[in-house]
Amino acid sequence: MLKTISKRELWLSVSYPTHRGGIYCKEGQCWRCAGTEQCDAFQAFHINPSLVQKFLKPLLIGELAPGEPSQDRDKNSQLVEDFRTLRKTAEDMNLFRASPLFFSLYLAHIIAMEALAWLMVSYFGTGWITTLILACILTTSQAQAGWLQHDFGHLSVFKKSSWNHIVHKFVIGHLKGASANWWNHRHFQHHAKPNIFQKDPDVNMLHIFVLGESQPIEYGKKKLKYLPYNHQHEYFFLIFPPLLIPVYFQIQIISTMIKRRFWADLAWAISYYMRYFITYIPFYGILGSLSLLTFVRFLESHWFVWVTQMNHIPMEIDCEKHKDWLSSQLAATCNIEQSFFNDWFTGHLNFQIEHHLFPTMPRHNFWKIKPLVKSLCAKYGVQYEEKPLGKAFVDIVGSLKKSGDLWLDAYLHK
Repeated sequence: MLKTISKRELWLSVSYPTHRGGIYCKEGQCWRCAGTEQCDAFQAFHINPSLVQKFLKPLLIGELAPGEPSQDRDKNSQLVEDFRTLRKTAEDMNLFRASPLFFSLYLAHIIAMEALAWLMVSYFGTGWITTLILACILTTSQAQAGWLQHDFGHLSVFKKSSWNHIVHKFVIGHLKGASANWWNHRHFQHHAKPNIFQKDPDVNMLHIFVLGESQPIEYGKKKLKYLPYNHQHEYFFLIFPPLLIPVYFQIQIISTMIKRRFWADLAWAISYYMRYFITYIPFYGILGSLSLLTFVRFLESHWFVWVTQMNHIPMEIDCEKHKDWLSSQLAATCNIEQSFFNDWFTGHLNFQIEHHLFPTMPRHNFWKIKPLVKSLCAKYGVQYEEKPLGKAFVDIVGSLKKSGDLWLDAYLHK
């Protein structure tokens, strides 16, 4: 029998079964990994697993008997062992050790852009050209702060989790006006089960889009037509990039902080808005400052959507198939070719494969582990996909069109 848990506990829980016999709940939803061996997922998300083990006993909600059905029997045990050897190799190479200089300079260039924006409006006034350049600078600052908070959120900068959490709240709260707890809850579900329906919130499209191959056919057979999905590759440009951050995320973040009583996150977010309006109201007034902020969010949303979706939407999106850690992450992610611009523009999410396999690894080390990951994939016939940045953007639209066509065919003929 499993322990009954409340909605509050469900919000705070995610299953991290460290061995086949035990199901533990922490920071997600218990049913996401329950009943499967999750050593690799557990290892991936914690920078000090031995410390975390001490807190697992009170979180134990059930035991799987030896005779219980297992989802792990079809996994390649040798592949699993070789991946764990690869992780040990990465540890021996000190690839989980962050460079203080890298992250210090990264934060400095964000603060420099914020200062430059203020200096511009101070010296050149509020003309249209100045305001447009100002908006582009602030958009760049916000996008880069988004990539930086991602680093701290994944505990990939400091050796102690607590230091990462503190700076994470500062970056995502004071520099961006968002919630660390909201981001953690959402993003770690995505990492644990990428592109898995009902487990990855990033593929919950609220009936606005249909993704992959199975979902559009299912919708078509059931004659579900919330929107004309055969045109989703066209209305994507009107709905997804322009509205995700300024509308959907803003509503979700604010409502989550209030409903879940994340008062510390709310205080950090308020500090961002206070700083912003104190800086720009003297130049643009209340309405003008609000319009500028909305425009910046609008521009940032385009940047964010294209970068974050290029690695996932064109890949396999389906129901749970209980694959091993390496295979499940490679099926759902792809890489973008490396260049200085691509590294900076995407926040090193052009190394999405390495990031998903080793989320606590500092991003400046991804290029070092990449050849070893490719070698392991080649050994076991696991597809390692890498493409140019432009093709990755085109593939998003192409994937949406393919899914829409599958829906239309099923809707009309099945």
